Amino acid sequence: MNEPATPTSADTVSRPLRLRADDTVAIVSPSGPPNAALLHRGVKLLEGLGLKVVLGPHVLDRQGYLAGCDADRAADLQAAWCDPAVSAVFCSRGGYGAARILDLLDWHAMRAAGPKILLGSSDITALHHVFNVELGLPTLHGPMPACRPLTFEEEPEPATWEHLRAALSGQSPPVTGDRVLREGRAEGVLAGGNLSLLASLCGTRYQPSFADRLVLLEDIGEQPYRIDRMLTQLLQSGALDGVRGIALGSWVECGDPYPVLAERLVPLGVPVIAGLTVGHGTPQRSVWLGSLGVIDTESCSLTGLLGAAEQAM
Repeated sequence: MNEPATPTSADTVSRPLRLRADDTVAIVSPSGPPNAALLHRGVKLLEGLGLKVVLGPHVLDRQGYLAGCDADRAADLQAAWCDPAVSAVFCSRGGYGAARILDLLDWHAMRAAGPKILLGSSDITALHHVFNVELGLPTLHGPMPACRPLTFEEEPEPATWEHLRAALSGQSPPVTGDRVLREGRAEGVLAGGNLSLLASLCGTRYQPSFADRLVLLEDIGEQPYRIDRMLTQLLQSGALDGVRGIALGSWVECGDPYPVLAERLVPLGVPVIAGLTVGHGTPQRSVWLGSLGVIDTESCSLTGLLGAAEQAM
């Protein structure tokens, strides 16, 4: 097995990549099986941007709640990433299963393939975390081509689509929340994603460490006591030691999570903003993980510093 690499430091973090017309995008299913009709809509949507879209050989496989066996899902992801003709790898959907393939990927070969874009969210948090550590690349946490809100209706949800297009052009558009749990301003490399997945990595060789980082947290279908349990796991494992700031995304079907979020996170003494439309639900904004950002409670916003600098040029 390959040993996990040392996390990329904030002063060496890479600039977000960008897609251009005629670039090739590969769609793979490292987690759950996508709906074929929704995937077809997603392909047409991407082709409308002038992108060439190829599908992994096992993208529509189904083995219970998984998109085929672990070996095939890992092979599709690695083949797409290592294909010199492919500029970006989009995950078709989340679900469950990405963490199961982490030990099956050849990280040396994937590092040698050079920089590309990885897009996904939810269960893809496991890949975001390890890609950021192993490859030292920013990855795009955003809507997937076989999921709401891009493909459930005849047209994609406008704010979601506009934000994703801007992110794919290499920008880091700001995302605003609706409440401040603790005031302040913090800069750092953005990490995190789905709370359930991050908690599940604790105690493994891929355990997260968010020292000197901003952390995004979101989830779906988890009651407050379960959110409390997972936050406690992050806290007691030391994953949140030295964190610089926290941005809380969507908490769809989670009851009222804010009392427990405030109780567990405010004592860390760092800025905390909440209500960002990142994660599940509609609209769904895109953010670059593994890239520099700033949390500002005066504007209740999370902004990518590299994207802001690039837009000012």
